[in-house]
Amino acid sequence: MGVNKSKSAFRSIAEVTEDLGIAPHVLRFWETKFSQIKPMKTKSSRRYYRPDDVELLSLIKELLYERRYTIEGVQKLFKNRSLKDILGTEIQKDFFEEEEKTGNELQTSANESVIKTAVTELKTIRNDLLSLANI
Repeated sequence: MGVNKSKSAFRSIAEVTEDLGIAPHVLRFWETKFSQIKPMKTKSSRRYYRPDDVELLSLIKELLYERRYTIEGVQKLFKNRSLKDILGTEIQKDFFEEEEKTGNELQTSANESVIKTAVTELKTIRNDLLSLANI
């Protein structure tokens, strides 16, 4: 976090982007995609982020860059949830458990599809061989 600032202090866009390791334009873009990000703006349009904003931005970064969610995927996770719910430890844990479960289900589904296709092809080959043997 910013040098010599209290945990509860507001952060400028420069401080937040430096702390998170992202470019300012990325942060501004995320503001357009996630209604939960609501920095305070001065009359001159300077942005100041609350600690909850920074925590939310950190979660978004993790979901997008580390967990490989799409913007739409993160929006779906956040849909109809309050900022408090999103930032709650249990909810974050649920996000990641849900993602792993979904990923495992998709992998299982893909494996089942491959197996079904192989079985169908093997049956076709067996039938072809049986018909050749009866010639």
